[in-house]
Amino acid sequence: MKAMPLSGIGIAITRPVEQAKNLSGLITEAGGTPILFPLIEITPLADYNQFEAVISDIANYDWAIFISSNAVQNGMPRLLKQGIPAGLQFAAIGPVTAKELMKFGVKHVLTPLSNVQNGDENMVRFDSESLLALPEMQAVKNKKIMIFRGVGGREVLADTLKQRGTQVTFAECYQRINPQTDCDLLAQLWAGKKLHGIVVTSSEAMRHLLDLAGSSDWLKHVTLFVSHARIAELPLQLGFKVLVAEALGDEMMLKAICNLTK
Repeated sequence: MKAMPLSGIGIAITRPVEQAKNLSGLITEAGGTPILFPLIEITPLADYNQFEAVISDIANYDWAIFISSNAVQNGMPRLLKQGIPAGLQFAAIGPVTAKELMKFGVKHVLTPLSNVQNGDENMVRFDSESLLALPEMQAVKNKKIMIFRGVGGREVLADTLKQRGTQVTFAECYQRINPQTDCDLLAQLWAGKKLHGIVVTSSEAMRHLLDLAGSSDWLKHVTLFVSHARIAELPLQLGFKVLVAEALGDEMMLKAICNLTK
């Protein structure tokens, strides 16, 4: 029988439950034990009046940029009801978000992958910086761009576009909350030698994890698996063990996790 690379290995996944399913299955197939410990939960806004007031002016905008599939799912139904002007151009952080837009009838979506000749998604970082590097996002002087996102979030996209002479408006259509109140479960699993790594795929989730762990020592003995070097910055500064996946995607994250046993 072929040895299972993750036999006896417990890996906590901090993504929202729905987004953790595929990686959880891959870990199980590799012989490991996935532990669902969501540090981000996506919820609708309690009141959409402000959002609808913002998108009521969409006819005067040149671009609509969607930060995530959550932004698409929570924003597009209301945008369609409002009415999409024929000249509005769409952009997305990555292909998953672009595919979600296409489900709502958007035919052309600018993504970082649009500039890759061989179509190898593993060679592309899907983030604000990659989107900003595209020629279309550099020729935006005097343009108006609406960014669909959750409440809060990184400002680098908006700040850079403003520096390029763009008028930017946020259309915030969902919120992220931390459903956890402590890390006792993870600490107990580590003490019982049932937790060996934690997958963290956003800077926000990383902050939640570090805040919940506080001054506890156990987290320093667990490997943190992250999807982007940016997410690794804070834990590395604090002296934690961090491994950055070579590229985005659950398969690449699994590959990084399997390196734990080598």
